[in-house]
Amino acid sequence: MEPLERSEKLSAAPGGAVEASLIDETTWGAVRALVARGLSKKAIARQLDVDIKTVRKWCRQSWSPQRRQSRGRMLSSWEEFLRARAPEVGFNGAVLHRELVQRGCLCSYSAVVKYVAPWRESWRGEVPTLRFETGPGEQSQVDWGSTWVYLDEEPVRVHLFVMVLGFSRRLFVKAYLSEGLGPLLDGHAAAFAHLGGRTSTILYDNPRTIVTSKDESTGRVVWNATFKDRMDFYGVEPRLCRYYRAQTKGKVENGVKYVKRNALAGRRFRDLEELNTWLLQWCVTVADERIHGTTHEKPSQRFLRETLIAVDLRSPAVRERVESRVVPRDGFVVVETNRYPVPFEWAGQRVEVRIHPEEIWLRLADGAPVHHARLCGKHQVARWNGPPRLVPVRRASTPPSGPPRFDPAFLGGLGEVEARSLCRYERLLEEVPS
Repeated sequence: MEPLERSEKLSAAPGGAVEASLIDETTWGAVRALVARGLSKKAIARQLDVDIKTVRKWCRQSWSPQRRQSRGRMLSSWEEFLRARAPEVGFNGAVLHRELVQRGCLCSYSAVVKYVAPWRESWRGEVPTLRFETGPGEQSQVDWGSTWVYLDEEPVRVHLFVMVLGFSRRLFVKAYLSEGLGPLLDGHAAAFAHLGGRTSTILYDNPRTIVTSKDESTGRVVWNATFKDRMDFYGVEPRLCRYYRAQTKGKVENGVKYVKRNALAGRRFRDLEELNTWLLQWCVTVADERIHGTTHEKPSQRFLRETLIAVDLRSPAVRERVESRVVPRDGFVVVETNRYPVPFEWAGQRVEVRIHPEEIWLRLADGAPVHHARLCGKHQVARWNGPPRLVPVRRASTPPSGPPRFDPAFLGGLGEVEARSLCRYERLLEEVPS
């Protein structure tokens, strides 16, 4: 035990800081009693869980009530400036700290933030939020949430489609690998099938998969055409929240947090299918059977008074997107950052690409298309499942028919033609006998 006696308790104060040695009278009495029993100062500090410097101090002094030095004393002389300036900059601590330093105040940013914090709270006040309740079958709310979940051994970010019925608070949740238009439409179909119908209206946020543009001053909304067509198919009237007012759809906001903190806390799954099986089971056995904090009823019991509208369970028309690509030499066509193989004979030619929710079709001219399952991630490569792809034999190159005729380097090496006077040619003609 001797080595332990020699180890001092580390101080919580950083080097050079003023030692905070405030203790109550009971602790001071314990220090003096242990000193009288012959314990070392290090042992007393360890036993009472105080700094050894505090023990040394109170071994020499009698106890008297102490007051901790105010941390805002340095800024007290600047209070008039801060009270006048802080509301003008919205109580921004970074701005106030910069301006104080420019005026010669050697204070820290955190000290400024703490000093003006009480003024900021009184300045902001509480923004009232009215609770908006809807009748049976009147409205539901939809939103996305995302979180990390272990699928097998890998952490995967999954996106949660959540729909909450406004009256009964019954909810539906399904996990996807993205928040695209395909998962959004599939989530609606799955929710309507699970709940047995739809409400008159559905409240949404403002993502690009739902609304292309919106002018709140005039009420003009440009909907995503595919989304609006699908909602018209179901007979749903979509409504949008105001910008920066997410609390308007607070029911589903709280539902997203409830799913993350209750259904997925500490869970892992083999794959996405097992995750969705568990979420559906959790919705029925846990979420629908809890006593809701606002309604003070179980959502399953309150759902009995819900009046949902039946939806047409026919599958809507298959949604597809048609594009075109030029096949590169490696025989892999890039679609949505993923690569899909085609026959090597298609290299260099333009193919038609049909993008379905679950499949990718690639077709050359009027030939038979090549089918691939649509990959969900990014930068992945699909496998070729057809007959072996034959690499076309490259034709041997033939030599040129003759030497280059206009090579400037070759022509320059032949030299220059000497310039001669025409008189020399005239004399030659005179010498030739007629």
